[in-house]
Amino acid sequence: MNSIIGLTGGIASGKSTASAYIEGRGYPVLDADKFSRKATAKGGPSYPGIIETFGEGILAPDGEIDRQKLGSIIFSDPHRRKVLNGLVHPEIRRMMNEERDRLLKENHVFLDIPLLFENGLDDQCDITLTVYVDELTQKSRLMERNGLSGTEAESRISSQMPLSEKRDRSDCVLDNSGSREDLYEQIEQFLAEIEK
Repeated sequence: MNSIIGLTGGIASGKSTASAYIEGRGYPVLDADKFSRKATAKGGPSYPGIIETFGEGILAPDGEIDRQKLGSIIFSDPHRRKVLNGLVHPEIRRMMNEERDRLLKENHVFLDIPLLFENGLDDQCDITLTVYVDELTQKSRLMERNGLSGTEAESRISSQMPLSEKRDRSDCVLDNSGSREDLYEQIEQFLAEIEK
């Protein structure tokens, strides 16, 4: 029987790297961030509510939402982040569920969801899998990747559930503190387990 596997991690944990590798191995991976971009794009179902709530100041010249402008608002204000999530998450869930049900007939399906535990979506999964990295490594990777200061990186990391908590709540953990090859090897072991 095919399984629904919830894949999660924190910002700069390596979740996207794991997700891309799994997809490259032929498994369907439904990325919540891609569904979020569809929901919030100009003409998308969440777009009007976001503009009404946050104002036209978050728009780029082409009328699309400027994700950096919106990000600077929601990462500094937990209440406004919650409001945004209320506008976007129901649409993401609806779109993902439709696609998941279609794909599950033929294969295991991975749900790549950064806020898997925060939104209680782990209860829709047969297995939960967290990509874990220690906080210091996470911070340095985020600073390097996004060109952030230490304070900015800490602010973004602290806006999410700690990776240690996700690790503790997960059925399986991929430790991404080492090399990319180490991560791939752990993924291969996991895939071998679910195919037994």
